[in-house]
Order: sequence, then structure tokens, then C-alpha cells
Amino acid sequence: MSAFKQHMPLARYSLRVCLTFLSWVPVVYVVTEHVAYIGKVEGMSMKPTFNPSDSPSTRNHVLLWKWGVTNINNLEVDDVVFLRSPIDPEKIYTKRIKAKQGDLVVPRYPDTRSRVLVPVNHIWVEGDNVHSIDSNTYGPVSTGLVIGKATYLIWPLNRFGPIPRGGRECREAKLRHGYKE
Repeated sequence: MSAFKQHMPLARYSLRVCLTFLSWVPVVYVVTEHVAYIGKVEGMSMKPTFNPSDSPSTRNHVLLWKWGVTNINNLEVDDVVFLRSPIDPEKIYTKRIKAKQGDLVVPRYPDTRSRVLVPVNHIWVEGDNVHSIDSNTYGPVSTGLVIGKATYLIWPLNRFGPIPRGGRECREAKLRHGYKE
């Protein structure tokens, strides 16, 4: 028996493994681009909800749900979202939705604007940290800039679970009626 025939089953097995692997590459790509992804929370704008420690080794990772997040009906007040910066689209921000289309917002700095009406298909986002650069700086954000909605905190393991609520109430209708959570 020739050496070629002896290695034929190994070559077929290797080819089958390679083809199986390659057939899953598009599936993994579609899932990570359009369905779900693991996102790393960077920066201090969501502190103390995320990254309460200053250590880079304890940066929080979240499960991002991407399916349908640009649809305003799939977003709720207090959801945490990853979005492209309206100022620099190369930057990704992590912010909390504090108001949706049609809501009248009392900005954090009312001396510059007394009230802001959130336009159709826009959201008002704020960081949980008072020093965050957010809608108080750049105004309402189009839902088209939303990349994903954080659904679970998955790292570090001692903080595993649903995303905690946080931030301030800024919707005038809720403030006027003494909104309590």
C-alpha cells in the first residue's frame, strides 16, 4: 500500500474539519454583528454602576443584545446602551437611557437650556457619573447610533447578574408628580 493511500483518511478528516470550521465563521460573524456580543465597559462615565474599582483588570464586561436595538420600541428608560458618539463616530460610549421620544427633559445644567423635547426616534442618554459627557452636552441622540443594549453584567463573576438601575430622573412629567422608584 502506498504512503498516499495510508494518509488519505487523515487528509479527508482534516478537510472535513476545516470545512466545518469555515462554515461556522459566517454564523459567528452574523451573531456577533447582529444578535449578541460581549462588550467591555470603558471609562468612568457609568461609575459606580460599572467599573467601581480603578483597576484595569476588573473592567466590567456585559452581554450586549444587538437585535432590533435601533427600533425605539425595543428601548426603555433606564436601559444601558452602547452607542456611537454623535461627536466622534469612532468612539463608543456606554450610557443609560433617561428619556425617549416625546419626553420633556430637564437637563442637568438648566441655565443653558430650560427644557428639551426629545424628538421622534431619539433618546436622552446620561452617564451615572455626574461628570459624564452625555446628552446634557450634545443633546438627544438618534436611535440609529445605538449599537447594543446591555442585558447582563458577566464579568467580574462576583458582580454577575442583571444590570443595576441608576442615574437621576430627568423627565419633567415624572419630576412634577414627585416620581419615586
